Amino acid sequence: MTQAEFAAAFRLPLATVRDWEQERSYPDAPARALLTAIARDPETMMRLIGGEAA
Repeated sequence: MTQAEFAAAFRLPLATVRDWEQERSYPDAPARALLTAIARDPETMMRLIGGEAA
């Protein structure tokens, strides 16, 4: 999944995802919790957030 696809699927700003990946900024506690949940079960998180599972 590209950064753009990830951002769209989980309704995150693309610039934020890029900044996290390039270590220009770091996710705050709620974002870290979301990222942990996505890592553990991405299909369920996509369904819960309203995106489509790939």
